[in-house]
Amino acid sequence: MLSVVSRFLTYACALLYGILGALLFLFPAQLAPAFTWKVTAFMTITIGGWCLGNAWLAYLTARRWQRRLGYTSLIYLWLFGVGELIVLFIFRDKLKLEHPIAWLYLITLIVNTLAAFIGIFDYLRLRPSNPSGGPTFTNVQSLPAFAFVLFVGLLGLYGLSAQIGAPGTNAGIFPEVMSLFTLRSFGVFYLALALAVVPYFWDRSLNSVLHHSLATYGLIVFITAAAFMYIRLFNFAERPGGLAYFGAYLVVGIPLLFVFRKYGTGVNRT
Repeated sequence: MLSVVSRFLTYACALLYGILGALLFLFPAQLAPAFTWKVTAFMTITIGGWCLGNAWLAYLTARRWQRRLGYTSLIYLWLFGVGELIVLFIFRDKLKLEHPIAWLYLITLIVNTLAAFIGIFDYLRLRPSNPSGGPTFTNVQSLPAFAFVLFVGLLGLYGLSAQIGAPGTNAGIFPEVMSLFTLRSFGVFYLALALAVVPYFWDRSLNSVLHHSLATYGLIVFITAAAFMYIRLFNFAERPGGLAYFGAYLVVGIPLLFVFRKYGTGVNRT
C-alpha cells in the first residue's frame, strides 16, 4: 500500500470531514448564513452529508489500508478534494471566510488535496503491485458499474458545464435554485463518484468492489437522510424530477444491502 504519511493524512481527512459534516448536518439552518459561500439550509445539510460520507470512507479505507481493497475509494477522495478546492479558487471572489465553519471547510479541502498529492507521489515512487487473486465478478455483474458511471458521470459533467437556467437547474431535480458556485460543487462530487468506479471496467476484484460499496455507503445514507429531513421542499406533483433525486440514491442503496448480505463487505487481504 502507500506510505505511513499517506495513511495518516487519510485518517486526518476522516477526522476533519467528520467534525465538519457533523456541524453542517446537525445545525444547517444556523450555519448556512455563515458557510463558505451563499447556500440554503438544505444545501448545507446536503454538503454535511457529503462530508460525513467522506469521513466514513476515509476512516474505513485508512483502517483497512490495503491497496487491493481501497484504491478506488482513495481515487474518489482525492478527486473530490482537489476538484472542490479548484471550484473554490474559480469562485474565490464569492468566498465568505468570516466564520470558523468556512475556514474549517477550506482547511479540510487543503488537507484532502495534500493527501491526494502525497498519495499520487507515493504511487509513482513505490509502484505498488496490484496482485490478482480472490473472487471476481462476471461481465453481467459488471453492468451496474457501467450504468452507474454513465448516469452519475453525465450528472457530473452537466453540473460542471450547465449554466443557470438550463434544464434541471431551476429546482427541477434538486428542490432549490442553485447558484453556479453550488452547481459546480455538485458537479465535482458526482464526477468524482463516477470516475472512481471506472477501474472496475478492467479490475474484476469482488472484494475491492464490496469495500468500495461499503465505503461509499455513508454518502447514500447521509444524503438520503438529509433529503427526507427536508422533504417538505419537494413538490413531486409540479416538479416530478425530484423523484429522480431520491430514486438515484435508493436504487443504489437498497440493492446493496442484499449484496452485502450475500457476499460480505470485502476482506482485509491483498
